[in-house]
Amino acid sequence: GNWQSALALFVYAAAFSYAYVSLSAGTGALLLFAAVQATMILGGILGGERPTARQVLGLALAFVGLVILVLPGVTAPSWQGASLMLAAGIAWGLYSLRGRCVADPAAATAGNFLRAVPITLALSLAAAAFAAPAWDGRGALYAVLSGALASGLGYAIWYTALRGLQATRAASVQLSVPVIAALGGIVFLGK
Repeated sequence: GNWQSALALFVYAAAFSYAYVSLSAGTGALLLFAAVQATMILGGILGGERPTARQVLGLALAFVGLVILVLPGVTAPSWQGASLMLAAGIAWGLYSLRGRCVADPAAATAGNFLRAVPITLALSLAAAAFAAPAWDGRGALYAVLSGALASGLGYAIWYTALRGLQATRAASVQLSVPVIAALGGIVFLGK
């Protein structure tokens, strides 16, 4: 791993976590992956790739959905939550673009996670200055299992898959995630 990728990973995780305090699962996923897709396609174009007509259509549809979602109205998300989720999406897009050329995805992921720990601890200490932290043993266990175990494994697999994908193709692959997240939010969170 390296510090640039670790910082992108940290920004993604921190912004994602704070954004979901005020966003539903489906809205958050749409914002996140619209930003991821736009970031990765732009990165691919800047790197010399040319997206297909289907990829351009997918990006246009995601953009139209994003515009409709954030228009003022009863269902529009808070600007703070939406801004944080867009920042998370850009950070994840950058993290993904950086992962396309790593030689050892598992080692890179582990190194990025380890480098993100001190930054995360600093944010946690700063947050504790504004509100007393509340600890829940079960919640801490779930955080470790989902964060270090499931996410770490998932990110290593994603870095492995990225080696064989163009940035524009990898961005398109991620379009299924908002649908999966929305369904998961309905089933598991009732949102």
